[in-house]
Amino acid sequence: QVQLVESGGGVMQAGGSLRLSCVVSGGTFSAYSMGWFRQAPGKEREFVAAISYRLDETYIRDSVKGRFTISRDNAKKTVYLQMNSLKPEDTAVYYCAANRFGVIKGSSWRPREYEYWGQGTQVSVSS
Repeated sequence: QVQLVESGGGVMQAGGSLRLSCVVSGGTFSAYSMGWFRQAPGKEREFVAAISYRLDETYIRDSVKGRFTISRDNAKKTVYLQMNSLKPEDTAVYYCAANRFGVIKGSSWRPREYEYWGQGTQVSVSS
């Protein structure tokens, strides 16, 4: 059974930074591509970032490019989302997800591509 547990969320003022972590247990973490998604109240879940299993490719949402960075440590079975220069519009519940297809592809922004999901961590950014 694959389980994903996110942590690192919190309340931050605009301009601040947070680093989210997602630890994966069960399954074969090093073979999965990993993604981060977010969902704000009343809105659909949206893609934020993804990273391939070999760490050699990342895919970042345009609105967070230059501010957010996705990384992973296969030895620790952990994926990270470093978020800098936070804005109020970044407020959402952030979810990590695992895709058994390890390579980034054109559809990696679709939530339905990911088989496993964490429970989410809240990020709130005040102006």
